[in-house]
Amino acid sequence: MKRTRLQSLILYGVVVLTCAFLLFPVYWLIVTALSTSAELSRLPPSFWPEAPQWGTFAKVFAERPIPLWLLNSTLAALGSVSLSMVVSVLAGYSLSRFSVRGGHSLGLFILTAKMLPATLLVIPLFGIFRQVGLIGSLWSLVIAHATLIIPFTTWMLKGYFDTIPRELEQSAMVDGCSPLSAMVRVILPISTPGLAATALYAFVLSWSDYAYARTFLTNQQGSWTANLGITTMKGEYVTDWNEVSAAAIFIAVPIIVIYLFLERYLVGGLTAGAEK
Repeated sequence: MKRTRLQSLILYGVVVLTCAFLLFPVYWLIVTALSTSAELSRLPPSFWPEAPQWGTFAKVFAERPIPLWLLNSTLAALGSVSLSMVVSVLAGYSLSRFSVRGGHSLGLFILTAKMLPATLLVIPLFGIFRQVGLIGSLWSLVIAHATLIIPFTTWMLKGYFDTIPRELEQSAMVDGCSPLSAMVRVILPISTPGLAATALYAFVLSWSDYAYARTFLTNQQGSWTANLGITTMKGEYVTDWNEVSAAAIFIAVPIIVIYLFLERYLVGGLTAGAEK
């Protein structure tokens, strides 16, 4: 059935409106960063500043330890992703391929753990980290974020492994591979899109955390992550929202770069695994 011209226009209109709705907060963040304090307090607000203050970005970068905050967030996110992916790959593959007594119940238990709110785990994790001396260390964030990431990423990978035919591993084992070797040499290359999507989800979840960073890093300013550091820019009586917005843009850029880098693997991995 051919789509009429009116239906196409309606479809394109809905797409444009949806994109505008989703991108407007980003646009307004940029406008706020480029505006002066006087322009921000003016009503009705201006949709573009009269004289964009591009120097706000240089000022924030010079006065605030933005590189240190970004480095700490990157280290915490990479550590969380590395730990979570190792555990999730092995757990998801085991749940997908091996039938053990209570395996279904174990899978549901792992999924239930994801349903627990993050704030519910703050107090017990704080007590454990204080006893082992991890309070104020980025290692506390790596472990805490992994406790949140692993349950969901395990189920994401299990669902992806379920779509891969078992005959591929069986053929590899006939050629002399062990089950673990078959997983590493055959299954993981085919699973590149699923691994990339899971890693991206884990990275974003760790990068966007504030509650754990605020609780475990306490007053260790040298270990502050980007989300924790940006909250210190709010003044007691006056807040320069243009500087806060400029810092927020600095913090959002790495996530955009990571997505653009992984997006190529999300698409390319589909054919790379098939050709292999």
